[in-house]
Amino acid sequence: MTGSLSCYHPLISSHCAINYFVLLLCIFLLEILAGVLAYIYYQQLNEELKQNLRETMVQKYRQPEQEHVTKAVDKLQHEFKCCGSNSSSDWGESVWIRTSEADGRLVPDSCCKTQTLNCGRRDHPSNIYKVEGGCITKLENFILDHLKIIGAVGVGIACVQIVGMVFTCCLYRSLKAEPY
Repeated sequence: MTGSLSCYHPLISSHCAINYFVLLLCIFLLEILAGVLAYIYYQQLNEELKQNLRETMVQKYRQPEQEHVTKAVDKLQHEFKCCGSNSSSDWGESVWIRTSEADGRLVPDSCCKTQTLNCGRRDHPSNIYKVEGGCITKLENFILDHLKIIGAVGVGIACVQIVGMVFTCCLYRSLKAEPY
């Protein structure tokens, strides 16, 4: 945008250049603030994620009007190849496991490496995902990997904004030097 503005530099007043610089600076400062807040609150968010994932699995899995939760948990366990929030033993506290609807299962079928009907009944160690730290560890690693990508993109955008601010300052100086 700054490049196209510099093409029309005779038409632009120095006032517009200053306003544009201030706008870029404000956006840049807001982005820095968002990054700092995300870093500060990451641990709190991480703890809430751990607590909510466990609570969701124990209280809401296969409950009436919670089909979306059931699908999400099944997809999480299947795609991340994990079982339970911290371990497969988390399912022992599940409201669903204690009902007759569970049909004697010890874990949901989505915990099975090879999924067959009622595979969660047998709880055979070789067929159940046993991941150190459970699904929460896998989910944390996934989020951290993607945060690195988001951070790199953010740094790239910040560099472009800094270049834009420098060019805007150059445009302002040239407009100020050539009053007509």
